[in-house]
Amino acid sequence: MSSKLNKASGQCLCGVIKFEINGEMSSFHICYCSRCRHSTGSAHASNIFARPENITWLSGKENIQRFELESAKSWTKQFCKNCGSSVPYINRAATFLVVPAGSLDEDIPITPDDRIFCEDRCTWVESIQNSPEFPALPGKF
Repeated sequence: MSSKLNKASGQCLCGVIKFEINGEMSSFHICYCSRCRHSTGSAHASNIFARPENITWLSGKENIQRFELESAKSWTKQFCKNCGSSVPYINRAATFLVVPAGSLDEDIPITPDDRIFCEDRCTWVESIQNSPEFPALPGKF
């Protein structure tokens, strides 16, 4: 991954929580583990890792809810109390910042380093590339 990202902004879905990421990103992982799938309600999580000091909360920090899965050594999630969107968090050991890539406002000039926990991947994930593409929700819904 190119870690040349110097600045990016992001927010939750309702816009109450806003943040900036400043500085280099150390890694970008696509995670297929069952915890990430259940947490996102999707096939995977897309997480960018950086230093904890690289985040500045611009607004809404008081609306952040943190969840730490007791049965896991380090699994954590933060989200907006208002809309439920995932927002960045610092891991339990305070050694790294995890930024949900989808929470960023702009397209970033970095690509994932890898895909992890691939044995937990849903079997239908491979068929996504062969699915029809539409610029918006098709009219048949």
